Amino acid sequence: MTFDTIIRGGTVATASDTFSCDIGIKDGRIAALGDRLGEAGEIVDAGGRLVLPGGIDSHVHIAQPSGPGIVMADDFASATRSAAFGGNTMVLPFAMQQKGESLRQVVTDYHRKADGHCYIDVSFHLIIADASEAVLGQELPALVHDGYTSFKVFMTYEGLALSDIEMLNVMSVARETGALVMVHAENYDAIRFLTDRLERAGKTAPHFHGTSRPIPVEREATHRAISLAELVDVPVMIVHVSNGAAMEEIRRAQQRGLKVYGETCPQYLVLTEKDMEGLNMEGAKYVCSPPPRDEASQAACWQGLQQKVFSLFSSDHCPFRYDDPQGKLHPKGRTSFRWVPNGIPGVETRLPILFSEGVKKGRISLNDFVALTSTNHARTYGLYPKKGTIAVGADADLAFWDPERKVTITQSLMHGGADYTPYEGIEVTGWPVSTMVRGRFVVRDGKLVGTETAGQYVSRAKSEFAKPRGRHDFMP
Repeated sequence: MTFDTIIRGGTVATASDTFSCDIGIKDGRIAALGDRLGEAGEIVDAGGRLVLPGGIDSHVHIAQPSGPGIVMADDFASATRSAAFGGNTMVLPFAMQQKGESLRQVVTDYHRKADGHCYIDVSFHLIIADASEAVLGQELPALVHDGYTSFKVFMTYEGLALSDIEMLNVMSVARETGALVMVHAENYDAIRFLTDRLERAGKTAPHFHGTSRPIPVEREATHRAISLAELVDVPVMIVHVSNGAAMEEIRRAQQRGLKVYGETCPQYLVLTEKDMEGLNMEGAKYVCSPPPRDEASQAACWQGLQQKVFSLFSSDHCPFRYDDPQGKLHPKGRTSFRWVPNGIPGVETRLPILFSEGVKKGRISLNDFVALTSTNHARTYGLYPKKGTIAVGADADLAFWDPERKVTITQSLMHGGADYTPYEGIEVTGWPVSTMVRGRFVVRDGKLVGTETAGQYVSRAKSEFAKPRGRHDFMP
């Protein structure tokens, strides 16, 4: 066989194995693995490099409505470019419904934003903010059938928080259709109560954002989300877990045999609540939800990764510019932490941080790294084995790493739309130098060589962990 491309001399790692072999690519897919594969239109020398499945970041926010006068820093072109430089070959952003909107129209509008503007592949989760009869009975089941097989619900935020009965109704649809429910678990009423008290006391600086969302707020909501899912008997993914108490709720559910899964993020491994204490409004750069915690919470999140309580490591990339009245310095945000745009950039730094802090420091293995950043995302969200692995028949989505390259993270190295990185000054060892999507380089030796029309939308199958099981009616 003559291949389009052969990658030679690299060390290949998957979620289960590490080995040396050549990779033969034909028509965008991996066609062969082995030695002396034959002829190719191009031979790529990967000597001294790790060749890994491209990263899949399954929790990113791109071009999302963010409130009056607030504009997200990334459109699809800038976000997917940044992701590619960070070693990612696919991202899964959210098509966010707002109250009164048709879910089908939201998806159509989101495709319009993305189509023709992606350097890497994308697929969409749905956000359910209006759990109306029409949405639950018609639109949502039809969209799941069309390949939108995961949706997120919020237990906090004005206009997004669902009541318990709305959560149960959404989970019931997930049970019937085989979709996977993602949950942002924070207690909305508790946050409002604490925020009101802090503001009355004049405690409005950005660092009080963390005070308004303490660990019990997240722990309680995590426990409640798990309880509701148990009642309906449906799998759930608890996203962006920040601390040990919430992690232990997930662990206990798993030990009881429940299909409860967890995700954590870089901000909970390397940032702390002290980062929000910057002078003037500098602390606003670190405002996200849940907020960064303390060093004990960092250790607990590492434990969750090491003990596989968490199966996913995502960025929760939600970028706003800092020095911008439409971003973190929005006029209302200057009056109280309540109004500071909530979220931080991170899609480009997710992989280097975990590789350096995890693999190079001996906390996790290289194979665990691949699982947490790529393979498990593909399995969880209906993409495997097309995505998330290096195997014959899989898409040739690859990231080439220099495992010994030392880099100090600075904004000048970033390629997204934000004007800062919350990880400024962190030194890492190991860096993605090239990224290939379906057999074509997007980033090569640190330079952008792909186009913003290279990425494709990928329709997804059902999650491996969620199967349709029909109606779930309760008898008195």
